Amino acid sequence: MDAPQQDSPPPGWALDGIDALMARGAAFFGAPYAIMGGAMSWVSERNLVAALSNAGAFGVIACGAMDPPRLAEEIKGTQALTQKPFGVNLITMHPKLDELVQVCLAHKVGHIVFAGGIPPGSAIKAAKDGGAKVICFAPALALAKKLVRSGADALVIEGSEAGGHIGPVSLNVLAQEILPHIRDVPVFVAGGIGRGEAILSYLEMGAAGAQLGTRFVCATESIAHPNFKRAFIRGAARDALPTVQLDERFPVIPVRALQNEGTKRFLEHQAATIRRFLAGEVEKGAAQLDIEHFWAGALRKAVVDGDVENGSLMAGQSVGMVTREQPAAEIVRELVWQAAAALAARRPVSAA
Repeated sequence: MDAPQQDSPPPGWALDGIDALMARGAAFFGAPYAIMGGAMSWVSERNLVAALSNAGAFGVIACGAMDPPRLAEEIKGTQALTQKPFGVNLITMHPKLDELVQVCLAHKVGHIVFAGGIPPGSAIKAAKDGGAKVICFAPALALAKKLVRSGADALVIEGSEAGGHIGPVSLNVLAQEILPHIRDVPVFVAGGIGRGEAILSYLEMGAAGAQLGTRFVCATESIAHPNFKRAFIRGAARDALPTVQLDERFPVIPVRALQNEGTKRFLEHQAATIRRFLAGEVEKGAAQLDIEHFWAGALRKAVVDGDVENGSLMAGQSVGMVTREQPAAEIVRELVWQAAAALAARRPVSAA
């Protein structure tokens, strides 16, 4: 069953209330709304990023494995589509991280997001010295405090409900652990958020705003293959599961994705590789690499080529709230109106 849509505008005072709750995060982004696009490889490119920023949210380019010239091209392409602020998400393990930071600075990108691990202090310093604001992911309170001391201008706390590579703790718990204690910088919440009511609840807990990825995959402006979008529209929360690890001797990085033939074959591949190891046919290191290489290129296969049976369908648990293809501006408006309507519902009609 489709989730109810917010088709009529809430009272003006309720919209003003959401603006007030989002004020800190919106000011940080330089955008009307403190809604940040999650960086999704092959999806968060110039078209979707510009559409989100033009809609009043804050788009973020997913650099992923791009080399510096390719990132420069993507930034320039985005700037040709929007005059609004947007950011760039850089993976901290990228071998050319320092060069990527310089590319962002050379093209006047105002916000750099470091993801995939704790960024080196030199990268944070270079970004800040170049005039950019630095956003880091904090998977625990101790690390959140350390990142703030290291110069992070804002944090994202992402729960295990998110799509793609995930940590072990839900956003519900992370928010309670971190939001009451980090006040010096804005903290944005992420993971499993698909409706405005959830955004409102976290804003009232002290979050500066929210990051959403899965909800924007089926934006009209998203270049994701129609097959990929259809898989999201058909998907339910229970279909978006983390990868399964069969043997602790061969660790598997947990990735949340919609289940398909590829995920089934991955289990079979793990089992076969482990049997070969136990039989002495392959060394442990080679077996580990064999398991890790199974998904090489799988996300592009699904997003770009449309092979939704064999590719990786990285999706958060909010996928069940993606019910149709919509323009990015309509999705952003819907989220804001849902939040405002939830705020308005608490107030008696006579007091409005």
